Amino acid sequence: MNTIQFLGKSKFLNQHHRNKLRKLLHVVAKNKGWEISQLTYVFVNDETLFQINMEHLQHDTYTDIITFDLGDGASHEVDGEIYISIDRVRENAISHQQTTEMEMVRVISHGLLHLLGLKDKTVSQAKEMRQEEDACLSLWSSLN
Repeated sequence: MNTIQFLGKSKFLNQHHRNKLRKLLHVVAKNKGWEISQLTYVFVNDETLFQINMEHLQHDTYTDIITFDLGDGASHEVDGEIYISIDRVRENAISHQQTTEMEMVRVISHGLLHLLGLKDKTVSQAKEMRQEEDACLSLWSSLN
């Protein structure tokens, strides 16, 4: 199917950004030996993501992203839903002294990397995740 959708409060993503993100995500998946079958990004506010976090993960915290792997686990095909808080991304961009665009690309990439099997629970996993995110940002900067 090879579908990547951007839903919800995503008006900040113009068609050029959407196409560039699709290209980035396909390249990242392909470089890891995966193919994107179905990938949906849903942009929401803090409160909505907090409720999802409570309901599905029983985490009583605000977060910038929640990734749901909908794949069968038997193939290297990405099938997932990723929920992103625009509020958190904007605040994180300020605290990390980063543009909102680059922080959004980092978070969008982060969700895909989780679906490709990367974790970030331990210090070493978090370091590897950050390196992979940085590689995605470099690739983003090189795409037209």
